[in-house]
Amino acid sequence: MPVSDLKPIDSDPTLPAQADVVVIGAGIVGASTAYYLARKGLRVALLDKGQVGAEQSSRNWGWCRQQNRDEREIPLVIKSLATWDRLAAEIGADAGFRKTGLSFVSDVAADIALWDDWNRMASQYGVPSRTLSAREAQAMTPGCDTKWLGGTTCTTDGSAEPGLATTLIAEAARSHGATIHQECAARGIETSGGRVSGVVTERGVIRTQAVVCAGGAWTSRFCARLGIDLPQANVRGTAFRTSAAPGIIKTPLYTPQFTIRPRLDGSYTVSLNGRGRLEITPRGIKYTRYFLPLLRLRFRGLRFRIGRSFFEGPEALGRWSDDAVSPFERTRVLDPWPDPAIVKEGIEALRAAYPALRDLQVTQAWAGAIDSMPDAIPVISAVGKLPGLVISTGYSGHGFGIGPAAGELTAQLVTGDTPIVDPSPYRYTRLFDGTGGEAPKLF
Repeated sequence: MPVSDLKPIDSDPTLPAQADVVVIGAGIVGASTAYYLARKGLRVALLDKGQVGAEQSSRNWGWCRQQNRDEREIPLVIKSLATWDRLAAEIGADAGFRKTGLSFVSDVAADIALWDDWNRMASQYGVPSRTLSAREAQAMTPGCDTKWLGGTTCTTDGSAEPGLATTLIAEAARSHGATIHQECAARGIETSGGRVSGVVTERGVIRTQAVVCAGGAWTSRFCARLGIDLPQANVRGTAFRTSAAPGIIKTPLYTPQFTIRPRLDGSYTVSLNGRGRLEITPRGIKYTRYFLPLLRLRFRGLRFRIGRSFFEGPEALGRWSDDAVSPFERTRVLDPWPDPAIVKEGIEALRAAYPALRDLQVTQAWAGAIDSMPDAIPVISAVGKLPGLVISTGYSGHGFGIGPAAGELTAQLVTGDTPIVDPSPYRYTRLFDGTGGEAPKLF
C-alpha cells in the first residue's frame, strides 16, 4: 500500500537530449545527489521509473540518528545530521526535521552492554551519546509500565517526515536547474570508447558522460545487464501509522518490543526492529554466500517465503533490450504487502507498554524493500569496469537519515571534488577482495 502522505511532484515536460549527469533513481539519495550536482551548475536529469520518493524513501521510520551506527558510517552520518539541521533554511521548505533527541531503552542486559561499548567508541568522534541508568531510562519513558534496565540517548539525533523530504529535496534540485522525469525508466547505458556515453530511457536517449545509479532495490538488476556484479539483497520491512494520540512519547524511541516515532500531525509511526521478510529469489540464491554472516546475525527476525518476486521485480532474472519494455516499466512502484503479524504484534506491544495509548488504532500499514549489502554498509563508489558510472546503493535501512550527506558524497565522486568524508569504506571492490569487514551486530 503506498504511503498516503507522500507529497507529489510534477515532472518536467521535455526529456533533455543531453546532460552533464543523469541520476537514475529519485529516492532520497538520488534526489540529494541531483541537488548537490545542480548546485555546482551542472546540467542534471533526475529519472525515476515511478514517482519521486515512492519506494523505500517514503516507507521508512523517519529516524535521523548517529547512535548505534557501524563505525564506518559515523563520519558520514555526522555530516548528514548537520545537513538535516540546516536543510529547511537552505532549501526554503520544511521537511519535518526536528532535533528532538532519540533514545534506546531495554530490559535486556546484553543490549545495555552493547550500547555502552558503542558509546565509548563513538565518543572519539564527538558523538554526544551516553548510557542511561535504569532510573534515567524510566524517566525517559514517562507513562510506560515496562521496567527498563537502562538505555542510551543522544540529544543531537532526531527525525524527519519521509513523505515530505525527498520531494522537497528534488524540488530544490530543480530550483538550481535540474530536470525531473517520473514514469521514465532507464533501460540501459550506452558506451563509447569503453566509457559511459548515454542513458537509454523509455522516452529516448540522453547523451551524457556521467551516470549515477541510485536505484535502491533495483540497482543490482540494472547493473547486471551492464555486466557489473553487485551482491545485494532486499528485505521487506513493515511499518504502520496510528491514529492521532496524546503526545506521551515525544521523541523517537527504540524498545525490544517496538520502535516508535511521533509524527508532526500527532500520530505515530510504529514498527518492530530486526523483523522482516526475505523472499527466496533467483538473484538472492546467487548471492547467498555473501550474506551468510549477516543472515546468521539476523536469522531469528526474518521470515522466508517464495512469492511473485521469484519471477518478477528487482530480484528476478531475465534480459531485455533497450528498445523494448523493461522490468522497471512493468513495476512502476515496488509495493510489497505489509505483514499483518508484525502490525498486530506492534500495536499490542505499544498498548501494553503505555496504558494511556490503549485505544490507539492502526490507520495505515505498508511495506518497503530495504536494499541491503552483505556488511550492511552502502556502496558509494565508481566502478572501474565502466568509467563514468557511480553507484550509490545498499543503504541497509539507514538511507533516509544518512541520505543528504550520502548524496553530497556521491556528487563529489562524480565531479572529482574533495569528498566530505573518506569514501574508502564504501568502495565497490571491498565486496570481492575480502577487505569489507564484518557485518555489524547493531542495526
